[in-house]
Amino acid sequence: MRISVFGLGYVGCVTATCLAGRDHQVIGVDVNPFKVERINRGEVPFVEKGLDRLIRRGRKTGRLAATGDASEAILASDLSLICVGTPSLPNHDIDLSHVSRVAEDIGQALRGKPDYHLVVLRSTVLPGTTLELVVPRLEQSSGKRLGRDFGVCYNPEFLREGSSLHDFHHPPKTVIGELRHQDGEVLCSMYRHIRAPLIRTEIPVAEMVKYTDNTFHALKVTFANEIGRICKAHGLDSHRVMEIFCQDKKLNLSRAYLQPGFAFGGSCLPKDLRALLYRCSRKDLEVPLLQAVLASNRLQIQAAVERILQSGRKRLFFLGLSFKAETDDLRESPLVEMIENLLGKGCEIRIYDRNVSLARMHGTNREYMEKHLPHLATLLTSDLEESLRHAELIVLGNRSDVSPEVLRLAGPDQIILDLVRVTANPETRADYDGLSW
Repeated sequence: MRISVFGLGYVGCVTATCLAGRDHQVIGVDVNPFKVERINRGEVPFVEKGLDRLIRRGRKTGRLAATGDASEAILASDLSLICVGTPSLPNHDIDLSHVSRVAEDIGQALRGKPDYHLVVLRSTVLPGTTLELVVPRLEQSSGKRLGRDFGVCYNPEFLREGSSLHDFHHPPKTVIGELRHQDGEVLCSMYRHIRAPLIRTEIPVAEMVKYTDNTFHALKVTFANEIGRICKAHGLDSHRVMEIFCQDKKLNLSRAYLQPGFAFGGSCLPKDLRALLYRCSRKDLEVPLLQAVLASNRLQIQAAVERILQSGRKRLFFLGLSFKAETDDLRESPLVEMIENLLGKGCEIRIYDRNVSLARMHGTNREYMEKHLPHLATLLTSDLEESLRHAELIVLGNRSDVSPEVLRLAGPDQIILDLVRVTANPETRADYDGLSW
């Protein structure tokens, strides 16, 4: 393939060099003549293990070149990768000036090119950037139209400094954000030698994936460090603790608990987190990340309450009451807290949960209910259809085998608030909504 790479910084230079090593014809573009000259001399513009050897090979085979002329690069390629930097502004917003300028340069160059051209943004950008900034710049500066004269895709990179060559050829995944299937096919062809899960999705989703990855990486580092501080204060080997923690691929390092939905609750997570935080306070340890977890969890519950109150509906039906489906444990259930709050706001509530029975409830579970929902008997219902007919708003609080029945019986004038996404294909009706999806 004939590929041009705009921006010969870390990502652009590694991308261009590795693609040339895969027998593509690559021309790099940069406004900095130093970078252009270094690459054309077969020299690396920065330190990265193994990159110098690949650049020399690319120059020797004639598959890698560099230029400062955007028009030259566009005419010599069919696909352009934008790999310019997106640094922070003083107010911490993202600086898109380099992306904007390169999009305009590419657009100007496309004016003199009759053939269809694919433009792929690879820089790290927030959702909406490709379609709301890059596409308008390309159309305005080229006088051409998206989908007719050129295409766009978003293709995030997952390169780490120090191991970027290995990461390019062995990425954790290849993500292609596309508008048109045929444009995505071109990118798939470019990566045909890369063995990694290939995900094709909408452009804004692909843009958000990169930020989600980096945010989670930052979260993991901070989490490990805070656990490390706690371990050190107790004379424990933090690396041994985390080594054991990471061996759990079923719950700890997995998709478990990483599904956006409602708040956590139950007899373990809130209690154990509070106990750990209390111990930290006794030892004068500051663990702001862990301290923020309970506050964030409360915000999730409050967001659900506010969503209902803003609807103006007072007659509510709840499917589920326990903190987790297929259990009768109501201790610290976020649904109990939510219902307790809504009752105080004058809402009329009916609850259907086949696992919850006052007759079977005992011990701390019963004590918790008597404290928070002492009139639970008047709220629970066994008549699903009658309760649904009475409701103005339906809350799906737990996944249940009766969820499909609830969705079927729901009338067109009823609002559905699904807190846990009970179906993989949510209803398209306008009054069906989720809390975190």
